[in-house]
Amino acid sequence: MSRFLQAEINLKSLIHNFSKIKAHLRNTKVSCKIIAIVKADAYGHGAVEVARVFELLGVDYLGVAFSEEAIVLREAGIKVPIIVLFDREIEGVFKYTLIPVIFDFRQAEFLSKEASRRGVILPVHIKVETGMGRLGIYENPCETIKKIAQMDNLRIDGVMSHFSRAEDHEWTKEQMKKFSKIREFLHNLGMRPLFHIANSQGLNYKEALFDAVRPGLMLYGYGAEGFIPCMTVKTKLLDIRKLPEGTPISYGGTFVTKKDSLIGVIPVGYADGYFRSLSNKAEVIVRGKRVPVVGTVCMDLTMIDLTDIKEAQIDDEVILLGKTASEEITASHIAQWAGTIPYEVLTSFGGRARRKYIMEEEE
Repeated sequence: MSRFLQAEINLKSLIHNFSKIKAHLRNTKVSCKIIAIVKADAYGHGAVEVARVFELLGVDYLGVAFSEEAIVLREAGIKVPIIVLFDREIEGVFKYTLIPVIFDFRQAEFLSKEASRRGVILPVHIKVETGMGRLGIYENPCETIKKIAQMDNLRIDGVMSHFSRAEDHEWTKEQMKKFSKIREFLHNLGMRPLFHIANSQGLNYKEALFDAVRPGLMLYGYGAEGFIPCMTVKTKLLDIRKLPEGTPISYGGTFVTKKDSLIGVIPVGYADGYFRSLSNKAEVIVRGKRVPVVGTVCMDLTMIDLTDIKEAQIDDEVILLGKTASEEITASHIAQWAGTIPYEVLTSFGGRARRKYIMEEEE
């Protein structure tokens, strides 16, 4: 058996999640554009394939972290407007018709100079700091945006910020208040750029639904009820060993069999994105039943306790992330066991597994 880790990406679920966000916006009676976030290879789901689906569904924009991600999409034939969130790279912006996000005045000057040299009008979005403490114009944002608006060959099509803790209502309201003041200032100047601050969790705040929203995690099935996870991750049983009571398992002997046991070995380890911190904590699904991970997760192998599944056989399917008729393991479960967040689980698995795209209705 070669290394086997397969991620099935259900495009029907992706369509469902996108449609559910559109329905939510209709139900809240706001007219918002959708900026679908496909950075980090669409959270491990495969940016090109995912972007093609969103393009067919009529998405308004796609959002990526860096220019190189956008270039991959353009070279794959994606024509939807693409917003580049975090990059200072200039050449690709013009060559591939990208929309850069400006997060400081110096960057605006560079882009203006290059746009003037090329004789083009460059659409840009401006990022302002409202409480994330990461990127964004934070000193006199209103006056800074006003100066940028006067630069040659730049057109401010959008102004954005980012929620840092959308689960904290009071903090989030303060961020929205700061953002609204900037919006009011620009409106008084006669400027009507696209304002957007709401990520997936931000969709829960009607006041955060300005002119556009930027869903990410929800598109892939997490963050709220009614959204369907798109990714299932599978492997196969490499070996089954009958071990007596008192046998230590894996590095450090962190697990010792308490009785005569059946121990399965799967060809997945931390080199595949299955975190070492899942040792003696995680569960997987074999023949429709949950079984525990035992011992330390290795670089290439992980052991599971099959003692209660006597009928298990070599080459049986093992579900690390996904569901059967009676059991389900989500990225949220794995994140809780590993002490991390679902984002890291999805990007780790999706970035290493062989992907297979399916179009099936969820049962």
